[in-house]
Amino acid sequence: MALTDAAPTSLPRSLARWVLGAALIGAGISHLTFARDDFQAQVPAWFPVDDDTVVLVSGVIEIGLGAALLAWARGRVTVGFVVAAFFVAVLPGNIAQYVEGNDAFGLDTDQKRLIRLFFQPVLVAWVLWATAAWRDRPRGR
Repeated sequence: MALTDAAPTSLPRSLARWVLGAALIGAGISHLTFARDDFQAQVPAWFPVDDDTVVLVSGVIEIGLGAALLAWARGRVTVGFVVAAFFVAVLPGNIAQYVEGNDAFGLDTDQKRLIRLFFQPVLVAWVLWATAAWRDRPRGR
């Protein structure tokens, strides 16, 4: 089975995929508008690209990924792995927010910033479950 030929999933998985897709679109829009400053606080100080550029580009990416989760049911396995990889790729920003002690999104203590780190693996698991990407991945024989 190719990555784009996956069979449909269950209604609970589809609902979870749609909720996550809508959340990503909302987060992406917030990157571009009212939450830009908060998202800039998550860009690591060592990252060699302007904070605002990172926030704007990641916002556009999130909108695209969210739209793909909503609209591309037949390619959900590929989309699931790409979104999971995105969630892993942004983890250094969350770690930087904790290590550097940057306040954003109400995360104004080290304890809150640390607790937030444990939600990233939940997002990875959510997208892999909702898209059934791990279950339906192509397997070599």
